[in-house]
Amino acid sequence: MKNSILVLALLSTLGLAACDRSPTVVNVPTPVAVPGPAGPQGPSGGTGATGDAGATGATGNTGNTGNTGSTGYTGATGDTGATGRTGKAGEGTTVIVMPAASSAK
Repeated sequence: MKNSILVLALLSTLGLAACDRSPTVVNVPTPVAVPGPAGPQGPSGGTGATGDAGATGATGNTGNTGNTGSTGYTGATGDTGATGRTGKAGEGTTVIVMPAASSAK
């Protein structure tokens, strides 16, 4: 029983770790044509002509784009507060007269 729980824990850890890896992107440099080596020595003692440049290799395929992550949950809306009580009516009427605004000179 102890071993089965340990094995289950290890397998679940490995399973979760395998799902969490992101792909690695590697940029391949552009190939450059390089001339071949000089030919063998000729009968007069000099070296032969330089060989032709080799053909350029094919470019590799572009990797797949990763999946888009899921959108997070929207939080719950808070409760609306209770309405306050109506205030007490005044006993009389008070009129406040504001003086006219003076013009700036």
